[in-house]
Amino acid sequence: MELENYDSFPQEIPLIIEDDIFLYPFMIAPLFLSNEENIKAVEDAIEQNKLVIVTVSKPGQEGKREKESFYDVGVVGNIMRKVSLPDGKVKVLFQGLTKGEIKNFSEDNPIYAFVDRLIDEEYSQESVNSIIDVLREQVKKLSRINSKFPVDLIKTIEENDDATRIADLISSVLRVKKEDAYKLFSERNVEKRLLEIIETIKKEIESFKIQKEITQKVNSKIEKTHKDYFLKEQIKAIQKELGTDNQKDVEIKGYKRKLKKLKPFMPKDGYKETKKQIEKLSRMHQDSPDSALLQTYVENVLDVPFGKYSDEKISVENVENQLDHDHYSLEKPKERISEYFAVKEMLEERKIESLKSKGTVLCFVGPPGVGKTSLANSISKALKRPLVRIALGGMEDVNELRGHRRTYVGAMPGRIVKGLVDAKTMNPVIVLDEIDKLGANHRGDPTAVMLEVLDPEQNNDFRDLYLNFAIDLSQVIFVATANDARNIPAPLRDRMEFIEMSSYTPNEKYHIAKDYLIPQELEKHGLKRSEIVLSKTTIEIIISKYTREAGVRNLRRVFAKLFRKAVKKLLKNKDLKKVSINTKNLKEYLDNPIFEIDPAEKKNSIGVTNGLAWTAVGGDVLKTEAVKLRGKGILSVTGNMGDVMKESSKISYSVVKLLIDNKKLKIDKKIIPLTQKEKEEKVELEPSEVYKRFDIHLHIPEGATPKDGPSAGITMATTIASILSEREVRSDIAMTGELTLTGKVLPIGGLKEKLIAAYKAKMKLALIPRKNFQRDLDEIPSEVKEAMQIKAVDTIEDVLKEALV
Repeated sequence: MELENYDSFPQEIPLIIEDDIFLYPFMIAPLFLSNEENIKAVEDAIEQNKLVIVTVSKPGQEGKREKESFYDVGVVGNIMRKVSLPDGKVKVLFQGLTKGEIKNFSEDNPIYAFVDRLIDEEYSQESVNSIIDVLREQVKKLSRINSKFPVDLIKTIEENDDATRIADLISSVLRVKKEDAYKLFSERNVEKRLLEIIETIKKEIESFKIQKEITQKVNSKIEKTHKDYFLKEQIKAIQKELGTDNQKDVEIKGYKRKLKKLKPFMPKDGYKETKKQIEKLSRMHQDSPDSALLQTYVENVLDVPFGKYSDEKISVENVENQLDHDHYSLEKPKERISEYFAVKEMLEERKIESLKSKGTVLCFVGPPGVGKTSLANSISKALKRPLVRIALGGMEDVNELRGHRRTYVGAMPGRIVKGLVDAKTMNPVIVLDEIDKLGANHRGDPTAVMLEVLDPEQNNDFRDLYLNFAIDLSQVIFVATANDARNIPAPLRDRMEFIEMSSYTPNEKYHIAKDYLIPQELEKHGLKRSEIVLSKTTIEIIISKYTREAGVRNLRRVFAKLFRKAVKKLLKNKDLKKVSINTKNLKEYLDNPIFEIDPAEKKNSIGVTNGLAWTAVGGDVLKTEAVKLRGKGILSVTGNMGDVMKESSKISYSVVKLLIDNKKLKIDKKIIPLTQKEKEEKVELEPSEVYKRFDIHLHIPEGATPKDGPSAGITMATTIASILSEREVRSDIAMTGELTLTGKVLPIGGLKEKLIAAYKAKMKLALIPRKNFQRDLDEIPSEVKEAMQIKAVDTIEDVLKEALV
């Protein structure tokens, strides 16, 4: 097709905007179009037998069809063929005929553009010919360097004298940016255009030269690396064949050198054993299956830090300062720890070596979250010794602690030895966490190993099965932790001194939150103290209604939750300077209160008594309820009670019957039901008929929660006495104590937690056994003793005298 077959220029023709490359007039090229305006332009051109102009979008403006988004020059040509593709695209075959310049473009009708032909300026053939000769030389140079350069192009430009055609042909194969391609395409001065093409080719030649040099360097480096690798492998193979591989010899010499340094500090049998194994390894072929196992053993032994000790002297002052800095309250545990290290310091000062390692092993016992492990951390910081934590919870395999014999596949040292290796010293602080949860089974009893580890008379000669010789653990400071000391076997308990850590009072929790938890959590969440407003009342509500625990672990989680929400609020609202959390908006952050100890009832009730109980998360107030039903004197109990409490209920019932029989508990005869015959005969009934003619149903609410323990005797007896005598029990009184069959009140455990629970429930009077009153009252926080009256009781009569109205 020729231009003469179409309307003369300038004229309005459809516009196609390409995203990638400039086309040239001599080209017949396929175009893949997906843009709706481009497809419409093609359809209009075919329908109206019109030419089209193909131009290119500017960098970063791809896909747009606005006045400034594409170049004002392009190729005018015709559509030879159009094929619709399945994915909605259109493929057209475009034939370029001439260059065109877009004179006008309306965004109201973006399909068309007003176009005129772009014709080169007049030029002197003689002056252009000399430039073309230079251009041909440069093109030949480029073709020799660039293997992808089209070979037939050189022949075409040598046979052609049309400067414009030559410039177009060469421009179409150059690797240039859109902006540079536009300059070459739109330049009308032929001489200037040819010179610019020569400069572009020179730059491309230089670029290819640099690339070629880099490629050659990289290839030569890779070849050298490969060559060195293969040579080394060949040398290794030759040395193996000749038996002269010296790498193993170097390693053996290194082991012997290390062993020689450790000799003065190692036990004699350990030195002999290790030396024997190194000699055995040196005679063994390195490809032998036992070689790797033996080498692992030697390396493990040489990693044990024999002779390395933390030089820091024990200072009781440092220990006290660190404990006070890290922990609020816990006065008795802190005092006992400081006493322990005072003895150690005295022995060090007076250089009594024989007794330095004979100290007691401390075991912190208490509910979760009260600071048992963190006390050990503080000891480690104060002594400037590494801390090793060995979690014993659920450990059943004795070899975990003592190590595996080397006859087993995958044998390794025990946790104690690995702890020393990790600490890189022979006198670290080792925390034996959850020692009460060690379990025994067919693989052995780990508690038996702990007997040896924790016994000062034995632990200077602890034998690890993997090492196969004894090591000295006497300089290690062992600290154990447990939730319930009753679960620790008696022989192991005998080797430890227990330091009880009971619940924190609400006041203690407030100070811990204010001075420790809140500052730590603010720092963790990247907040400043000025950005959060938390009042004392709000903190106290969080403690009382959103956590129910002996320690402060859940309390820390609650503050973390608050601060996460505060961080989110501050990030979303940049103008907000601080977040105020108060009693009014607390529910927005924490929803509804989760826990609440029910306060004392205002009215007295018959058959309802407040009992005090110890739980794993602190104390609690448990109401004991009873009803009487017409029957034959049968006692039934419900509320998921354990065997101990069931027995207590039977004892309590018998004690109350005895009180009635001895007329120490008065029964109004009017409450005993009479038969018709007895009414007619006006029979005088004995008080004992009250428990013969009624069945008693005793219940402790929250039946889903298991309950057991020897401290509910007086509570059950009071409830039964109240229901049988129909006398009310004071609602503001709480009690704890076990009963004997003769009515004596026995002492109980967990008094501090129980009285704290009574204090939280706002009881006015607490009844406790006499022995507890005499020996445990000093441990009760002063705020609890000031808030309510605490009375000692000796017998059930004393209890009923105070409790029944």
